[in-house]
Amino acid sequence: MDLQEQLKKLFPDHQPSEEIEKAIEAPKELFVQQEPMICKYEKRKGKPTTIIAGYEGEDNDFKLLAKEIKNKFAVGGSFKDCEIIIQGDYRDKIMDFLKQKGFKVKRVGG
Repeated sequence: MDLQEQLKKLFPDHQPSEEIEKAIEAPKELFVQQEPMICKYEKRKGKPTTIIAGYEGEDNDFKLLAKEIKNKFAVGGSFKDCEIIIQGDYRDKIMDFLKQKGFKVKRVGG
């Protein structure tokens, strides 16, 4: 017995509508800037961190980019003082990801 038949038994008087509305949000377009973003490596309290800075668009767009990076690479991190701080050394992976998105990225540090 499929789901439609089960629903008909539970709600015999219900008439399903012809149009099913789908709430699909279009992916937000991020502001692509002329100047390259800076991707650098630091050790903070003895632990490696990757820092991305230099985004010229809105803070909300930069926060969305931070969330997308954290989800893609399954890492922890935060957005603080107009910088994305990622736990661990992921410079190469993040730079490749940002280049695929259309950003210019400059590597700084070791």
